[in-house]
Amino acid sequence: MTDRYGAVAVLAALAGDALFADPARWHPVAGYGRAAGALERAAYRDRRAAGAGYVLVAVGAPGLAAAAARRATRRHPATASALFAAALWTAVGGTSLAREGTRMAGLLAAGDLPGARARLGHLCGRNPVGMSAAELARATVESVAENTSDAAVAPLLWAAVAGLPGVVAYRAANTLDAMVGHHTDRYERFGWAAARLDDVLNLVPARLTGVLACGLAPVVGGSPRRAWRALRRDGGAHPSPNAGRCEAAFAGALGVRLGGTSVYAGRAEVRGPLGDGPPPGVADIAGAVRLSRAVVAAAGLLVALRFLISGEPA
Repeated sequence: MTDRYGAVAVLAALAGDALFADPARWHPVAGYGRAAGALERAAYRDRRAAGAGYVLVAVGAPGLAAAAARRATRRHPATASALFAAALWTAVGGTSLAREGTRMAGLLAAGDLPGARARLGHLCGRNPVGMSAAELARATVESVAENTSDAAVAPLLWAAVAGLPGVVAYRAANTLDAMVGHHTDRYERFGWAAARLDDVLNLVPARLTGVLACGLAPVVGGSPRRAWRALRRDGGAHPSPNAGRCEAAFAGALGVRLGGTSVYAGRAEVRGPLGDGPPPGVADIAGAVRLSRAVVAAAGLLVALRFLISGEPA
């Protein structure tokens, strides 16, 4: 049986994101982050087992609550659809990502390097001190590519797989990774479980993002064949099992070369070259944003179609 309510919820969530983006205040994900931070302070031990227990509670509790809510509204399709749409809207951040990329492009175009360095933290965790305009442009394009999966395609895909609980659990896991999944003295062991769970949950979304970016390369004047070649050849030349797939596909579509050395909290991370061509400039940020929007729209339409064809997830 088809599920038009699920399809409507997906389209409504994407429309809400396009019109309103993330709320500046009272964002549920921000509230969850504060609660998870308090739990971390109580649960922290410099051990992997402690981190695994933290993840189990911090992801399991909201996931189970979402499953209970879905069960409670199963006989009320309109209510269930509204709840699903609201949760998906808060989980999808494609418009906010595009806006941050556009802000960075504007700052760099105006020659405001201090402003661009200060703004980079809204996109990624790299240390912006001393970064040149070229390094900031590369960091922005790479972050837009990677976060197209994390912020939009992944929650949409988990909505298709597991409905409301899938959306909530994914966003909880991804938030924990952003909070504790770092290679620092404090989180190297405690944050291991959060980082690995996020890697697993993004394995398929990242690759779907890469494939969609290849197919949609003409949106930015690129070649699907060139993008696919970059994805296949260079997608693994990255410390992350997922980010390289997105970045390589975007590099191939845009006709630029990404990768190189990036610094995170004093730790240098060396990546192989991704794509062929010159390093990205300010104009390529606009192309990355345009491609990201196209990928998110395509993923949303595919998920809505999945609900229409196959019905609600079990």
